[in-house]
Amino acid sequence: MDNNKVVIYGRVSTNDQTTDNQLYKLKEVIEIRGWDLVDTYTDEGISGSKGRDKRPEFDRLCKDMCKGKFDRILVWDVSRLGRSLQDLVVFLNDLNSVNVDLYIHQSGLDTSTPSGRMMFQMVGVFSEFERSMISERVKSGLERVKKQGKKLGRKKTITDDIRNKVYMLMDQGKSYSYITNELSVPKSSISRLKKERGI
Repeated sequence: MDNNKVVIYGRVSTNDQTTDNQLYKLKEVIEIRGWDLVDTYTDEGISGSKGRDKRPEFDRLCKDMCKGKFDRILVWDVSRLGRSLQDLVVFLNDLNSVNVDLYIHQSGLDTSTPSGRMMFQMVGVFSEFERSMISERVKSGLERVKKQGKKLGRKKTITDDIRNKVYMLMDQGKSYSYITNELSVPKSSISRLKKERGI
């Protein structure tokens, strides 16, 4: 794939900082490599802990990435992309799925190189590991609850006492509205109980 169409993403956390230095250095790299800069995205005064919805330019970058507008993203360092490992893993997986490369200047990492591609593979391994750990924790939690004799699933909203009272009022020929007002039972539940009883 031709990786000449590139973009820059820059971000600073506070308003008294500027992305100028990041952009200057990355434009130097682009000039040396002979790449074609097609767009620049900068979020200023926005913390990396904020989600994509709070970073408008990062959001625009992700949308343009999916539209195939460029082949490679340049950032100053990995912290510009975010502070959360989980968010970074998701972003790297998104990059990989649309065949877009990432160049991280401070780390000297370029995912178009063999060592960079290995990083993508490692991300996939860690992502799978995380999913397995979550699944294992859920299974362990369910097993623990079962051993403690607790019932799983939703709590029964209709007790046996309420059910018997509903049946009694049905036998007296009371309407759904009357039973609802008397027992605070939804009409849908009364209808279900009627079907269960085979009336």
